Amino acid sequence: MPTRSLQTRIIALFLTLMVLVQVGGFVLINTVGMAAARKTAGDELVAGARVFDRLLEQDTQRLVQGARLLSADYAFREAIATGDADTITSVLSNHGRRIDADVMMLIGLDQRVIADTLGATMGATFPFPALLAKAEAAQESAAMVLLRGRLYELVLVPVLAPLPIAWVALGFGVNDALAQDLNRLTGQQVSFLSRQGNDPWRLQASTLLELDRAALLSDVEADRFAGRDDAGNSLHSDGALTRILPLPARAGGAVTAVLQQPLSSALEPFRRLQRQLALISVLAVAISIIASLMIARGIVRPLRELARVARRIAAGNYSTVPATPRADEIGALASAFRTMQEGLIARESRIMDLAYRDTLTALPNRALYSERLDQAIEAAARVDSPLAVLLMDLDHFKDVNDSLGHPIGDMLLCEVSARVQSVVRRSTETVARLGGDEFAILLPDATVADAKQIAAEIMHALEAPMTLDGHLVDVRASIGIAAFPADGRESATLLRRADVAMYAAKRKNLGVAVWDDDYDQHSSDRLSLMTDLRQAVDNDELTLVYQPKVPLGSTSENYVEALVRWRHPTRGVVPPLEFIPFAEQTGYIRAITQWVLAHAVAQCAAWRAEGLAMNVSINLSARDLMDPELPERFALMLQQNFCAARWFTLEITESAILDDPAHAIENLKRLNALGCRLAIDDYGTGYSSLAYLRHLPVHELKIDKTFVISMAHDRSDVVIVRSTIDLAHNMGLAVVAEGVEDEATFDRLRALGCDMVQGYWLSRPLGAAEIPAWIRGSAWTRSLPVEAKGLLRVV
Repeated sequence: MPTRSLQTRIIALFLTLMVLVQVGGFVLINTVGMAAARKTAGDELVAGARVFDRLLEQDTQRLVQGARLLSADYAFREAIATGDADTITSVLSNHGRRIDADVMMLIGLDQRVIADTLGATMGATFPFPALLAKAEAAQESAAMVLLRGRLYELVLVPVLAPLPIAWVALGFGVNDALAQDLNRLTGQQVSFLSRQGNDPWRLQASTLLELDRAALLSDVEADRFAGRDDAGNSLHSDGALTRILPLPARAGGAVTAVLQQPLSSALEPFRRLQRQLALISVLAVAISIIASLMIARGIVRPLRELARVARRIAAGNYSTVPATPRADEIGALASAFRTMQEGLIARESRIMDLAYRDTLTALPNRALYSERLDQAIEAAARVDSPLAVLLMDLDHFKDVNDSLGHPIGDMLLCEVSARVQSVVRRSTETVARLGGDEFAILLPDATVADAKQIAAEIMHALEAPMTLDGHLVDVRASIGIAAFPADGRESATLLRRADVAMYAAKRKNLGVAVWDDDYDQHSSDRLSLMTDLRQAVDNDELTLVYQPKVPLGSTSENYVEALVRWRHPTRGVVPPLEFIPFAEQTGYIRAITQWVLAHAVAQCAAWRAEGLAMNVSINLSARDLMDPELPERFALMLQQNFCAARWFTLEITESAILDDPAHAIENLKRLNALGCRLAIDDYGTGYSSLAYLRHLPVHELKIDKTFVISMAHDRSDVVIVRSTIDLAHNMGLAVVAEGVEDEATFDRLRALGCDMVQGYWLSRPLGAAEIPAWIRGSAWTRSLPVEAKGLLRVV
């Protein structure tokens, strides 16, 4: 409902009046309730203070009586007569236990402490001379004192025989237990604080929670309770009323009891009343809405017809406005609607022609970008100024769509457009979405150096991961740059060359590339190869060959490595070095890997069904290792083909792990948890070390063939291979050497303790149908004793 409509205003008026009445009631109840609650709590606090004073007086009298009983005890006086401090201390301790006293002292007439159950002042002058002077005058005295930092209620009486021969002091510790007892008797929160001289106040005991204790100590230290009302309670209150009771203490010290009565319990009846009023208010508001709707409907009904017509016009239905037989303002409004309709019909065709915006990102689309590019080229040609065209394509965007869905892909495109626009901010510059995951940027008055700087800033802006509907997505892009007039003087030429440069950046993993004339001669072949590669999986043009891996120990198992080949219908066999790097750069390697995994697993299952104990090694790329769904897909393949995970070894390169260690290690752990073996392929060509690899869940190292091939005549390669084998074995890793091309290398690897070898000297890659015959006829498939020599090759 529009907030400025007549019907809304009528309803708002009713609701406003009702809310004002209810708010007034709430304010009144809250004011009266708070005042009554404070009065009730204040009265309870005054009564509690009287009870508190009486309870302290009773405790003092109990102490005095206990002290007098002890001073009158004949055995105690005999112990005093002996002058033996240990005997006296023992008697004091026994008596203290009987009356639950925490401290007992005997003071001589020379004011020196003869015995002390705490052992704090024995032999020293009694630390409270004013208390002793008061006892000499009144035959007893009592006060709150601090001993060893703790607060005690101490009484002092003479030991008569019949004249005073000494003084006995008894005391109870003021602690949380005492405060809890007082709380039960008074019904109030009780706290004791003490201060010596100008030292800060210390909280000795309290029934408050730890957080409230700190607040109380802060308030007392700041003297916030100094103001008093007529009843003697503190004017300062923060959820509770407070009463300060100074207690008798030794000279130079101060002891205060703080009684607090929370307001919450006193306010509870008024809270119930507020809740009841709130319920009544809700019912009143509901009734008001119903009544106001009925009144408003009768007022605004004549306007409904025109509103309906307006909605039809907004939807594109330009039928004639019904005649309104009224001569008032509503009739004038209907006439204005007719005029508006005629204007809309005339302008809509023009508006449709100007639909130059991308509906998803609200960026200019290809049509508007082309128009602005033509205008910019024309302007630049007139004043002889440069301009630059940037084409940007998101890497592996298809994988995001396929794995996370198109809604996430759309969110990704919107986030990318926002980040690019945060870099390209000048009003003369244009950011456009040409379609799919392809964006274009127009930079008037920009040189190649300026364009490279902008491209670098865009790449930096895209580096931060994006959180899209709970998914953390890393985005990388490739950007191609073409400049006017050096790289072309027409928009079509600039766009094409920026596009070629972009694919060069993607292919070489550069991120950003500027058009180079050398790109022209290869661009068509590369584009054709990319198109053909996307069809290779669908057209079943890929095939697998298997190169045997020979274990150098006794085993009943057989081992091969699956290698993919592309049999192009017109190009013939395309070498892996030509299409695998290209597939990795474009992101299509994931589709190829999935095809390889599916066919290798199925072939292993077939061999196992024939009774051939085969184990298959499969290569994974860096992009495969970043695929969070790879472990689940591989597990499903194993399940569908009834294969055990331990029959498969997944080979990854060092660089694949180092590209993104966190994601790579997480996927390796998940693959390891399936039960398959993991191997580091081409070990020695990257930047990692065995110390780094010991943190990875790998089982096998595969020494790169560049170190193996030269072993026969390069001693340094022998040292590297020997060291790698020894260190890997010490870490519990098996070692595979690839590139065995002669018998001397084979013998040297076996002597060094290598676990498995692979190379053309042993066997070339074979078709799946050739493997069983090779297994049956090859000498390598039988056990290889350490002393065996001169075995013949069978390939």
